[in-house]
Amino acid sequence: MGQAIVNGPGEGELLAVAGNEIVFKAGAAETDGQMGVLEYTAAPGFAGPPPHVHHRTVEVFYVLDGELTMLVGDETITASPGSCVVVPPDTRHTFSNAGSEPVRFLGVYTPAGFEQYFKDLAALLAGGPLDPAAVAEVSARYDIENA
Repeated sequence: MGQAIVNGPGEGELLAVAGNEIVFKAGAAETDGQMGVLEYTAAPGFAGPPPHVHHRTVEVFYVLDGELTMLVGDETITASPGSCVVVPPDTRHTFSNAGSEPVRFLGVYTPAGFEQYFKDLAALLAGGPLDPAAVAEVSARYDIENA
């Protein structure tokens, strides 16, 4: 570390996963493993990942555009622009976009490294039919346990 990193609008590493777009703004390499920041655009009708927990990772969802539907614990939340949802470790959660317009949010997580999960998942999805066992193995590597 040592030098400031500036990613302007639309800048950063772009990854398409399951019809969604993720732009990595900062990750382990840029923050000495401390945190990651991504800009996530969830496609209309995106059902989201299965409800899950992280045992070590804290996730923050900050909604920029649209309405993000979140399950946190047993509560369903509709997060509108300007909403910030902090999900501590061991909290069951998921997110989705039930609407007809894209939802854009910032995802911030600590510690860093979670960005590699999305890259590994994209590689799995590009490989043909989805193998649930392979997805479970990738998820386990990145502190994700279905709940």
